[in-house]
Amino acid sequence: VNTLIDFRYARLQRAKNGEHGRGSDQYGAAGADITLKVPVGTMIFDADTDELLVDFAQHGQKATLAAGGRGGMGNLHFKSSTNRAPRQFTSGEPGEQRRLRMELKVLADVGLLGLPNAGKSTLISKVSNARPKIADYPFTTLHPNLGVVRTSPSRSFVIADIPGLIEGASEGAGLGHLFLRHLSRTRVLLHIVDVSSPDPEFDAIEQAAIDARAITEELRRYDATLYEKPRWLVLNKLDVVDDPEAAQKRLCELLDWKGPVFGISAVTGDGTQQLVWALQDWLDAEKQRDNIAQDKLEGIHIEDDPRFDPARATPDTSEPEG
Repeated sequence: VNTLIDFRYARLQRAKNGEHGRGSDQYGAAGADITLKVPVGTMIFDADTDELLVDFAQHGQKATLAAGGRGGMGNLHFKSSTNRAPRQFTSGEPGEQRRLRMELKVLADVGLLGLPNAGKSTLISKVSNARPKIADYPFTTLHPNLGVVRTSPSRSFVIADIPGLIEGASEGAGLGHLFLRHLSRTRVLLHIVDVSSPDPEFDAIEQAAIDARAITEELRRYDATLYEKPRWLVLNKLDVVDDPEAAQKRLCELLDWKGPVFGISAVTGDGTQQLVWALQDWLDAEKQRDNIAQDKLEGIHIEDDPRFDPARATPDTSEPEG
Protein backbone atom coordinates (compact mmCIF):
# COMPACT_ATOMS: atom_id res chain seq x y z
CA VAL A 1 0.00 0.00 0.00
CA ASN A 2 1.56 3.29 -1.10
CA THR A 3 -1.28 5.82 -1.05
CA LEU A 4 -4.50 6.74 0.75
CA ILE A 5 -6.46 7.05 -2.48
CA ASP A 6 -8.81 4.14 -1.61
CA PHE A 7 -10.22 6.09 1.34
CA ARG A 8 -11.23 8.95 -0.92
CA TYR A 9 -13.85 6.70 -2.51
CA ALA A 10 -14.68 4.56 0.53
CA ARG A 11 -15.16 7.13 3.26
CA LEU A 12 -17.47 5.05 5.49
CA GLN A 13 -16.00 1.97 7.16
CA ARG A 14 -18.59 0.11 9.22
CA ALA A 15 -17.92 -2.94 11.39
CA LYS A 16 -20.79 -5.14 12.55
CA ASN A 17 -22.32 -4.85 16.01
CA GLY A 18 -21.86 -7.57 18.58
CA GLU A 19 -24.46 -10.34 18.51
CA HIS A 20 -27.12 -10.85 21.17
CA GLY A 21 -26.76 -13.52 23.82
CA ARG A 22 -28.71 -16.70 23.05
CA GLY A 23 -30.02 -19.77 24.76
CA SER A 24 -28.19 -23.07 25.07
CA ASP A 25 -25.51 -21.43 27.23
CA GLN A 26 -24.32 -19.19 24.40
CA TYR A 27 -22.86 -15.70 24.77
CA GLY A 28 -23.17 -13.29 21.85
CA ALA A 29 -20.15 -13.10 19.58
CA ALA A 30 -18.22 -9.83 19.60
CA GLY A 31 -18.32 -7.66 16.49
CA ALA A 32 -15.74 -8.67 13.89
CA ASP A 33 -12.75 -6.38 13.34
CA ILE A 34 -12.24 -4.34 10.21
CA THR A 35 -8.57 -3.83 9.44
CA LEU A 36 -7.68 -0.78 7.35
CA LYS A 37 -4.35 -0.98 5.57
CA VAL A 38 -2.44 2.31 5.26
CA PRO A 39 1.06 3.18 4.05
CA VAL A 40 3.93 3.65 6.45
CA GLY A 41 4.07 7.36 7.23
CA THR A 42 0.31 7.78 7.73
CA MET A 43 -0.82 10.02 10.58
CA ILE A 44 -4.42 9.63 11.79
CA PHE A 45 -6.23 12.49 13.54
CA ASP A 46 -9.61 12.79 15.20
CA ALA A 47 -11.49 14.95 12.68
CA ASP A 48 -13.54 16.66 15.41
CA THR A 49 -10.81 17.48 17.94
CA ASP A 50 -7.77 17.44 15.60
CA GLU A 51 -6.03 15.17 18.13
CA LEU A 52 -3.26 12.97 16.74
CA LEU A 53 -4.37 9.41 17.47
CA VAL A 54 -1.55 7.40 15.94
CA ASP A 55 1.50 7.88 13.77
CA PHE A 56 2.23 4.78 11.70
CA ALA A 57 5.98 5.25 11.37
CA GLN A 58 6.96 1.57 11.31
CA HIS A 59 5.97 -1.40 9.18
CA GLY A 60 3.56 -3.79 10.90
CA GLN A 61 2.40 -1.21 13.47
CA LYS A 62 -1.23 -1.60 14.61
CA ALA A 63 -3.68 0.54 16.58
CA THR A 64 -7.35 0.37 17.58
CA LEU A 65 -9.10 3.52 16.40
CA ALA A 66 -12.70 2.60 17.20
CA ALA A 67 -13.54 -0.37 19.42
CA GLY A 68 -15.96 -2.91 18.01
CA GLY A 69 -19.23 -3.86 19.62
CA ARG A 70 -19.12 -6.05 22.74
CA GLY A 71 -21.20 -9.19 22.65
CA GLY A 72 -24.23 -9.68 24.87
CA MET A 73 -24.42 -12.13 27.77
CA GLY A 74 -26.25 -15.40 27.22
CA ASN A 75 -28.63 -17.18 29.57
CA LEU A 76 -25.73 -19.01 31.27
CA HIS A 77 -24.74 -15.75 32.96
CA PHE A 78 -28.06 -15.67 34.81
CA LYS A 79 -28.09 -19.31 35.88
CA SER A 80 -28.29 -19.85 39.65
CA SER A 81 -29.29 -22.49 42.21
CA THR A 82 -32.86 -21.22 42.11
CA ASN A 83 -33.01 -20.46 38.36
CA ARG A 84 -31.77 -23.55 36.58
CA ALA A 85 -33.09 -22.63 33.13
CA PRO A 86 -32.97 -18.82 32.83
CA ARG A 87 -34.49 -17.12 29.81
CA GLN A 88 -32.77 -13.76 30.32
CA PHE A 89 -30.02 -12.38 28.08
CA THR A 90 -28.45 -9.01 27.29
CA SER A 91 -28.18 -7.36 23.89
CA GLY A 92 -24.87 -6.76 22.16
CA GLU A 93 -23.51 -3.21 22.21
CA PRO A 94 -22.93 -1.10 19.10
CA GLY A 95 -19.37 -0.29 18.16
CA GLU A 96 -17.76 3.13 18.59
CA GLN A 97 -18.21 5.80 15.95
CA ARG A 98 -15.45 8.20 15.04
CA ARG A 99 -14.65 10.69 12.33
CA LEU A 100 -11.01 10.41 11.26
CA ARG A 101 -8.65 12.43 9.11
CA MET A 102 -5.67 10.72 7.48
CA GLU A 103 -2.51 12.46 6.39
CA LEU A 104 0.41 10.80 4.63
CA LYS A 105 3.94 12.09 5.13
CA VAL A 106 6.74 10.52 3.16
CA LEU A 107 9.50 8.82 5.13
CA ALA A 108 12.89 9.95 3.91
CA ASP A 109 16.31 10.40 5.48
CA VAL A 110 17.30 13.39 3.34
CA GLY A 111 15.11 16.21 2.03
CA LEU A 112 15.97 18.55 -0.85
CA LEU A 113 15.20 22.21 -0.34
CA GLY A 114 15.57 25.09 -2.78
CA LEU A 115 14.07 27.39 -5.37
CA PRO A 116 12.30 26.03 -8.45
CA ASN A 117 14.79 25.01 -11.13
CA ALA A 118 17.72 24.89 -8.69
CA GLY A 119 18.58 21.37 -9.87
CA LYS A 120 16.94 19.26 -7.16
CA SER A 121 15.29 16.83 -9.57
CA THR A 122 18.50 16.48 -11.58
CA LEU A 123 20.40 15.67 -8.40
CA ILE A 124 17.96 13.01 -7.19
CA SER A 125 17.96 11.38 -10.64
CA LYS A 126 21.78 11.35 -10.66
CA VAL A 127 22.32 9.77 -7.23
CA SER A 128 19.25 7.52 -6.87
CA ASN A 129 16.81 5.31 -8.75
CA ALA A 130 14.19 8.09 -8.97
CA ARG A 131 13.29 9.38 -12.43
CA PRO A 132 11.41 12.65 -11.96
CA LYS A 133 10.38 14.93 -14.79
CA ILE A 134 13.23 17.33 -15.59
CA ALA A 135 12.90 20.44 -17.76
CA ASP A 136 14.42 23.90 -18.06
CA TYR A 137 11.54 25.81 -16.48
CA PRO A 138 10.31 26.40 -12.92
CA PHE A 139 7.80 24.12 -11.17
CA THR A 140 8.62 21.08 -13.28
CA THR A 141 8.19 19.03 -10.10
CA LEU A 142 4.53 19.06 -9.07
CA HIS A 143 4.58 16.35 -6.39
CA PRO A 144 7.16 14.76 -4.04
CA ASN A 145 9.62 12.26 -5.52
CA LEU A 146 11.42 9.60 -3.49
CA GLY A 147 14.65 7.90 -4.47
CA VAL A 148 16.78 5.22 -2.83
CA VAL A 149 20.50 6.00 -2.77
CA ARG A 150 22.55 2.80 -2.43
CA THR A 151 26.18 3.26 -1.43
CA SER A 152 26.94 -0.44 -0.93
CA PRO A 153 25.02 -3.74 -0.90
CA SER A 154 24.18 -3.19 2.77
CA ARG A 155 24.03 0.61 3.06
CA SER A 156 21.45 2.96 1.60
CA PHE A 157 19.22 5.92 2.41
CA VAL A 158 16.07 7.56 1.04
CA ILE A 159 16.07 11.04 -0.44
CA ALA A 160 12.97 13.20 -1.04
CA ASP A 161 12.52 15.96 -3.63
CA ILE A 162 9.59 18.37 -3.23
CA PRO A 163 8.39 21.21 -5.48
CA GLY A 164 10.59 24.28 -5.21
CA LEU A 165 9.85 27.04 -2.73
CA ILE A 166 9.45 30.71 -3.61
CA GLU A 167 9.30 33.80 -1.44
CA GLY A 168 5.95 33.90 0.30
CA ALA A 169 5.62 30.12 0.34
CA SER A 170 4.80 30.08 4.06
CA GLU A 171 1.74 32.21 3.23
CA GLY A 172 0.65 29.97 0.36
CA ALA A 173 2.56 31.26 -2.67
CA GLY A 174 3.70 28.67 -5.20
CA LEU A 175 3.50 24.91 -4.65
CA GLY A 176 6.26 24.06 -2.18
CA HIS A 177 4.28 24.97 0.96
CA LEU A 178 1.84 22.16 0.16
CA PHE A 179 4.62 19.62 0.57
CA LEU A 180 6.85 21.11 3.27
CA ARG A 181 5.29 18.75 5.81
CA HIS A 182 6.96 15.87 3.96
CA LEU A 183 10.34 17.22 5.09
CA SER A 184 9.41 17.03 8.78
CA ARG A 185 10.42 13.36 9.03
CA THR A 186 13.81 13.78 7.39
CA ARG A 187 17.01 13.77 9.38
CA VAL A 188 18.86 16.38 7.32
CA LEU A 189 17.97 18.96 4.67
CA LEU A 190 20.10 19.69 1.61
CA HIS A 191 19.69 23.34 0.63
CA ILE A 192 20.36 23.34 -3.12
CA VAL A 193 21.58 26.72 -4.42
CA ASP A 194 22.07 27.61 -8.10
CA VAL A 195 25.27 29.65 -8.42
CA SER A 196 25.28 29.89 -12.21
CA SER A 197 24.22 32.66 -14.57
CA PRO A 198 24.18 32.88 -18.38
CA ASP A 199 25.00 36.61 -18.11
CA PRO A 200 28.69 37.20 -17.27
CA GLU A 201 27.85 40.72 -16.06
CA PHE A 202 25.32 39.40 -13.52
CA ASP A 203 26.48 38.72 -9.95
CA ALA A 204 25.15 35.18 -9.55
CA ILE A 205 26.74 34.68 -6.13
CA GLU A 206 25.06 37.76 -4.68
CA GLN A 207 21.71 36.62 -6.07
CA ALA A 208 22.30 33.10 -4.74
CA ALA A 209 22.85 34.53 -1.26
CA ILE A 210 19.62 36.55 -1.50
CA ASP A 211 17.69 33.48 -2.66
CA ALA A 212 19.17 31.29 0.08
CA ARG A 213 18.20 33.79 2.78
CA ALA A 214 14.66 33.98 1.38
CA ILE A 215 14.23 30.20 1.47
CA THR A 216 15.63 30.02 5.00
CA GLU A 217 13.19 32.70 6.13
CA GLU A 218 10.25 30.85 4.56
CA LEU A 219 11.34 27.72 6.41
CA ARG A 220 11.46 29.63 9.71
CA ARG A 221 8.00 31.10 9.17
CA TYR A 222 6.47 27.77 8.22
CA ASP A 223 7.78 25.60 11.06
CA ALA A 224 10.36 26.40 13.74
CA THR A 225 11.12 22.69 14.22
CA LEU A 226 11.84 22.28 10.51
CA TYR A 227 13.99 25.40 10.60
CA GLU A 228 16.14 23.93 13.41
CA LYS A 229 16.69 20.66 11.53
CA PRO A 230 20.31 19.98 10.40
CA ARG A 231 20.90 21.66 7.05
CA TRP A 232 23.74 21.29 4.56
CA LEU A 233 24.52 23.83 1.87
CA VAL A 234 24.97 22.42 -1.65
CA LEU A 235 26.18 24.72 -4.44
CA ASN A 236 24.93 23.38 -7.76
CA LYS A 237 25.94 24.03 -11.40
CA LEU A 238 29.57 24.71 -10.53
CA ASP A 239 30.53 23.21 -13.90
CA VAL A 240 29.60 26.53 -15.56
CA VAL A 241 31.35 28.72 -12.97
CA ASP A 242 34.83 30.05 -13.80
CA ASP A 243 36.27 29.68 -10.28
CA PRO A 244 34.23 27.20 -8.22
CA GLU A 245 36.39 27.48 -5.09
CA ALA A 246 36.16 31.26 -5.04
CA ALA A 247 32.39 31.11 -5.64
CA GLN A 248 31.94 28.70 -2.74
CA LYS A 249 34.09 30.78 -0.40
CA ARG A 250 32.28 34.02 -1.25
CA LEU A 251 28.80 32.55 -0.85
CA CYS A 252 29.70 31.10 2.55
CA GLU A 253 31.00 34.51 3.62
CA LEU A 254 27.86 36.29 2.43
CA LEU A 255 25.64 33.82 4.29
CA ASP A 256 28.00 33.57 7.29
CA TRP A 257 27.66 29.82 6.76
CA LYS A 258 29.38 27.60 9.34
CA GLY A 259 27.79 24.25 8.51
CA PRO A 260 28.72 21.55 5.98
CA VAL A 261 29.03 22.78 2.40
CA PHE A 262 29.50 20.89 -0.86
CA GLY A 263 30.02 21.99 -4.42
CA ILE A 264 28.52 19.82 -7.16
CA SER A 265 27.30 19.64 -10.72
CA ALA A 266 24.12 17.59 -10.78
CA VAL A 267 24.31 17.37 -14.59
CA THR A 268 27.84 15.97 -14.86
CA GLY A 269 27.85 14.25 -11.47
CA ASP A 270 30.96 16.08 -10.26
CA GLY A 271 31.04 16.17 -6.45
CA THR A 272 27.87 14.11 -6.03
CA GLN A 273 29.68 10.95 -4.94
CA GLN A 274 31.50 12.78 -2.15
CA LEU A 275 28.19 14.27 -1.03
CA VAL A 276 26.48 10.85 -1.01
CA TRP A 277 29.26 9.22 1.00
CA ALA A 278 29.27 12.05 3.54
CA LEU A 279 25.50 11.76 3.92
CA GLN A 280 25.65 7.99 4.39
CA ASP A 281 28.34 8.22 7.09
CA TRP A 282 26.45 10.99 8.89
CA LEU A 283 23.13 9.13 8.73
CA ASP A 284 24.69 5.89 9.95
CA ALA A 285 26.19 7.72 12.94
CA GLU A 286 22.85 9.38 13.74
CA LYS A 287 20.95 6.10 13.56
CA GLN A 288 23.54 4.39 15.74
CA ARG A 289 23.22 7.14 18.32
CA ASP A 290 19.42 6.85 18.27
CA ASN A 291 19.61 3.05 18.66
CA ILE A 292 21.92 3.36 21.66
CA ALA A 293 19.64 5.96 23.26
CA GLN A 294 16.61 3.70 22.73
CA ASP A 295 18.44 0.69 24.17
CA LYS A 296 19.43 2.73 27.24
CA LEU A 297 15.84 3.87 27.64
CA GLU A 298 14.66 0.24 27.58
CA GLY A 299 17.48 -0.87 29.87
CA ILE A 300 18.99 -3.33 27.38
CA HIS A 301 22.09 -1.44 26.32
CA ILE A 302 25.41 -3.19 26.83
CA GLU A 303 28.52 -1.05 26.77
CA ASP A 304 31.29 -2.15 24.43
CA ASP A 305 34.08 -4.09 26.10
CA PRO A 306 37.21 -1.89 25.88
CA ARG A 307 39.36 -5.01 25.61
CA PHE A 308 37.88 -5.54 22.14
CA ASP A 309 38.12 -1.94 20.97
CA PRO A 310 39.36 -2.13 17.34
CA ALA A 311 40.91 1.32 17.74
CA ARG A 312 43.42 -0.04 20.27
CA ALA A 313 46.75 -1.10 18.85
CA THR A 314 47.43 -4.82 18.74
CA PRO A 315 50.45 -5.57 20.97
CA ASP A 316 53.58 -6.69 19.18
CA THR A 317 54.24 -10.27 20.34
CA SER A 318 57.13 -10.98 18.01
CA GLU A 319 60.48 -11.79 19.67
CA PRO A 320 63.22 -9.21 19.25
CA GLU A 321 66.06 -10.16 16.97
CA GLY A 322 69.64 -10.57 18.12
